[in-house]
Amino acid sequence: MTDTLDIPEKLAEGGIADTAAERTLGIALVSASAVAFALTGVLTKSIHADPLTITCWRGFFGSILITLYVLWRRRRSGGRESLRLGWRGWLLAVEGAAASIAFISAFKFTYVANVAVIYATSPFIAALLAFLLVREKFRLQTMLAAAVSLCGVAIMVGGGLGSGHLFGDALALLMTTGSALYMIMVRAFRDTPVVWAGAVSAFLLFVLGWFVTDPLAVSTRDVVLLATFSCSFALASILWTEGSRLIPAAEAGLLGSAEVPFAILFALLFLGEIPPIASIIGGAIVLCAVFAHAGRDWMKAKSARS
Repeated sequence: MTDTLDIPEKLAEGGIADTAAERTLGIALVSASAVAFALTGVLTKSIHADPLTITCWRGFFGSILITLYVLWRRRRSGGRESLRLGWRGWLLAVEGAAASIAFISAFKFTYVANVAVIYATSPFIAALLAFLLVREKFRLQTMLAAAVSLCGVAIMVGGGLGSGHLFGDALALLMTTGSALYMIMVRAFRDTPVVWAGAVSAFLLFVLGWFVTDPLAVSTRDVVLLATFSCSFALASILWTEGSRLIPAAEAGLLGSAEVPFAILFALLFLGEIPPIASIIGGAIVLCAVFAHAGRDWMKAKSARS
């Protein structure tokens, strides 16, 4: 720990207070982002429009809100943050748009719990892809957690055989793999303005939806829900970005995992959706693996700071 004996007492106390306040704020922001992200399933299923129309309007509102945020951040930094995407940024934008389409579509064809739980395995899939693509070291605890999660997902997907939900589960797996690849790309493209690429990705969804579907053929009710959905998505992204700047990555990952139980709870409360027993058992196995892995990382990070 830092020795403060040679630092004036008030300055030392102020520094500690500032650090504690920042950490508290970071925890609050990341936790709030998990709640906002957890609304995705409920809002998607509540909207009668097709998946492409939903992604179109979410892309429209989301691109505006995220762009305003990016410009605000850039102004605060004195214009030092570049908005030049380059081929890496455009690749991020396109890949992110494709994953978003699969994500929204998955909710329309299977249970919210299935999508949320399958998506929770994305860190493990990212670790596997990082090992295969860039030979990044695969930790033993991650390997064990991934194996346990795979068993849980197998039980969940197996329960969907013959129930009509298998296609949605497959879309969720596709989306999760795409999200895992996105994580690797973000880490590899360190000089790329990731949040700005997210805004461009959202705009690409709007353009695609505009030409492929009829986004104006929606009810007034759906318009309200689409605007709410878009705002919650943009808000969640901003809260996560700001909150993760203030706390360690391990802690942010642990808090972000709370999105899964919140999503399942919201689906039960607002949609009355109760997943089958196979989804409950498989989901419980996956959640145990995810929280155990995230908790172990958090404990290690906490011990290293002590």
